[in-house]
Amino acid sequence: MITLYGIKNCDTVKKARTWLEQHGVEYQFHDFRADGLERDAVQAWLAELGWQNLVNKRSTSWKALDERQRDDMDEESALAAIMERPTLIKRPLLDTGHERFTGFCAANYQKIFNRHTL
Repeated sequence: MITLYGIKNCDTVKKARTWLEQHGVEYQFHDFRADGLERDAVQAWLAELGWQNLVNKRSTSWKALDERQRDDMDEESALAAIMERPTLIKRPLLDTGHERFTGFCAANYQKIFNRHTL
């Protein structure tokens, strides 16, 4: 099962959802705010993607962290920060069941779904 993680009012998440729907990709949407996050899932994402790829350094959530938190960020502190502020995650997070990807680019989604025949 393909899962798209994000928040429903995020413009980039809306673009990804539209792309998936227009291309007939069945998926489940998981809203960080409404549905929450499981610590084990976030740990797995961090292990696979690294905190630098999972955390959105352009987000208001990142900017809300104090300078020391940002400067000292590592996998462990990223986990704690994400559990406290799920909107730190770069959106959307696409889980194909085989791999995870952050952000949205139509060309990248095309490549992803060409590799994973659904």
